[in-house]
Amino acid sequence: MRTAIITGLLLFGRMALAQQTEDTIRLSLNEVVEMAKQGSIAARQAATLKETRYWEWRTYRSNYAPQLQLQGTLPGFQRTFYQVLQPNGTVLFQPVHNNNSMLNLSFSQGITATGGTIYGATELQRFDDFDRNTTLYNAVPYTIGYNQPIFGFNKLKWDNKVEPLKYRESEQQFISDMEYVAVNATTYYFDLLLAQVNYQVAETNLQNTKRMQAIADEKFSLGKIARNEMLQLQLEALKAEKSLGSARRDMEMAMLNLRSYTGLQQKGKIVLELPPSEINVVIPTEKVLSEAMENNADAIAFVRKVVEAERDVAMAKGANGVTASLTANLGFSNSATSFSKLYNAPRNQQLVQLQFTVPILDWGRSRSRAKTAAANLKLTQYEVEQDKQNFSQLIATKVTLFEMMKEQVVLSGMADSIASEKYLIANNRYALGNMSITDLSIAFQEKDQAKRDYITAMANFWGVYYELRFLSLYDFSKQEKISYPSLNTHQ
Repeated sequence: MRTAIITGLLLFGRMALAQQTEDTIRLSLNEVVEMAKQGSIAARQAATLKETRYWEWRTYRSNYAPQLQLQGTLPGFQRTFYQVLQPNGTVLFQPVHNNNSMLNLSFSQGITATGGTIYGATELQRFDDFDRNTTLYNAVPYTIGYNQPIFGFNKLKWDNKVEPLKYRESEQQFISDMEYVAVNATTYYFDLLLAQVNYQVAETNLQNTKRMQAIADEKFSLGKIARNEMLQLQLEALKAEKSLGSARRDMEMAMLNLRSYTGLQQKGKIVLELPPSEINVVIPTEKVLSEAMENNADAIAFVRKVVEAERDVAMAKGANGVTASLTANLGFSNSATSFSKLYNAPRNQQLVQLQFTVPILDWGRSRSRAKTAAANLKLTQYEVEQDKQNFSQLIATKVTLFEMMKEQVVLSGMADSIASEKYLIANNRYALGNMSITDLSIAFQEKDQAKRDYITAMANFWGVYYELRFLSLYDFSKQEKISYPSLNTHQ
């Protein structure tokens, strides 16, 4: 064991010395994750999608604010011929030469509780007849009215239920997308780390094989080993050279993938640090599930889907049967030949009308629409219930897997240490002539496999940890909900 520790320290010292060169970039898992969140294309896509959802939210909110609009026709000049029907049924084409200009300033305000609309307007119109050299003015100093649908679908009311859920879902989806970037970055990190370990193992194995081959040459010259053993070592040396070439290729490809995903522009060889084999966090299933149901965008979508299905039922019922609309309007208007007389003693104007539609015979179409919407609501409720169960089961499975991976990391670390020590002992025994080449090869393979198993166990451990963050949107190390700075679009 002491020999293994000393050998490991010497190897680590050699690696540390190589990593101090100017063209080496030393990165930890946390640094790679943060780099991906800042520079990856996936992170920029998530930010862009969040910005899109924000402006959709602003569009929705504007529907509940007063709308002010200016319309006009300036000028409205025309010079042409119009056909005019005569009393005897003939048609004459009369010349028209006039200017008809108009300005209208109007406002409207929707009422969420009733679905009605308050509106008002002021209007000014001027008509110039150039053929007869006359000018007329018409004005509506002000008019105000109210339109109320009866038995209809209240879109403002239902949008006020659905849109806030969609906006909160989009905010949590952005956090979820960023945490998914962390999950992917972890995968790329350990792909490169395993490739680097494989390369280091292959390089060390080649050196050890050559050293054993030199010892075997000396033994063969003294007649202590057979030629078959010499050929076996030569074969091991060729296999080690092939493994080193494959490991170098895999390492370069993994490094390129990591650079591409994280957006790393800095040149130089990337050297990754081995993450800690354990973290001081407790992750109970109940905590993960409660945070996920509160924070995860999918959990918010469960509620939104049911509300949207209920809205569709209300919409189908609103279009079923009698529909009516009541409009009431009050204001003043006047006309004059000069602008100065236009606003003197204007005449009042009123409007009250009830428009309605009563289906007499539609062959059950309205009833079918309502029944279809009601059936879709039930189906949505069942689907959401199933999705909740699947979501809860997924979280329970991931928590169990996380606890298993903690144990696997410990066991794999112990196996790695034992296999390394066993290989050193086998090396020394072979050098002394107390072990066959076959036993040495077995120890050699066990050492390599134990090292790979340890890195794989670490990858699984950290991968599940970041998946739990992704599912719950909760930072278990800081004991707080995960959040990101708001975009600079809220202006």
